[in-house]
Amino acid sequence: MQDILTITLNPAIDLSTSVAQVVAGPKLYCEAPRIDPGGGGVNVARAICKLGGTAKALIAVGGVSGERLLQLLEAENVPVHAVAVSGETRESFAVTDSSTGEQFRFSIPGQTLTPQDGDRLIAEITAAAAPDGYVVLSGGVSPGLGDAYPDRIRAALAPHTQKLVVDTSKGALMRLITQPLAPLHILRLDQREAEQAAGHPLDTMDDSIAFARTLIARGVARTIVTGRAAEGSILVSTDACYICRAPQVPVVSKIGAGDAFVGALTLSLARGHPQDVALQWGVAAASATMATAGTGLCDLPSVEALLPRCHLERG
Repeated sequence: MQDILTITLNPAIDLSTSVAQVVAGPKLYCEAPRIDPGGGGVNVARAICKLGGTAKALIAVGGVSGERLLQLLEAENVPVHAVAVSGETRESFAVTDSSTGEQFRFSIPGQTLTPQDGDRLIAEITAAAAPDGYVVLSGGVSPGLGDAYPDRIRAALAPHTQKLVVDTSKGALMRLITQPLAPLHILRLDQREAEQAAGHPLDTMDDSIAFARTLIARGVARTIVTGRAAEGSILVSTDACYICRAPQVPVVSKIGAGDAFVGALTLSLARGHPQDVALQWGVAAASATMATAGTGLCDLPSVEALLPRCHLERG
């Protein structure tokens, strides 16, 4: 299996709880919270470890909450490469309305990092990346680093590996799409992000496939993966196109489902599986994660049980 390094620039401690009903005005008495390590690359590494693989999580951490995050990851036996930064690690929280089952998610921004923090992270990333190994940049870019920071990471990694998988958001994602400097190995978008980038609705699988092909033609990435929520996901590369339909599962929490998808997909590719099999693993892991509380993510038996129900088609 090829080495996997995940990068989390803006990690979090995830708190999740529930309340009888979410209403404005009165004090709401919540249940005891579940506390999990969080942030895109953190969850990708956690998912890989839960599925029997190994990944090292490079994380920008700071302050007391940063130390707590590292303790939570140590308890899960996730290998960590901690990079000390000036900002305090943030928290995020989710509240489920028990009367309706609806989940309300709140993401607090991380503190602004300095140019010195950005330089230190680049140096640590290049030192930690294995030759020709997979590197997964997942989650948002910390304030202060700038929307072009993913391209800085790509350029710094280029002499070591071309296998950069990116799943980011907001301005950093839009910059990768609108101003591609060199193709990423894999870029993942969800349905909302793809529609925002396209500038119009993508109502069907064929719409998503066509848009993915335009991104490849423009040199954004060699492979585009797009999630279409309950429908499943598509994978489009320079020479192939696959659709994987998602199985129906009881939805407890959607937190971390996309990260579990990226983790399972990358682990499968690192093990030498073809793209269609990797896509199937990703969809099964995302589906299994939605059946867990908080940011509990998936486990191997649940994912293996769902795999036969994740139906593959050629696009």
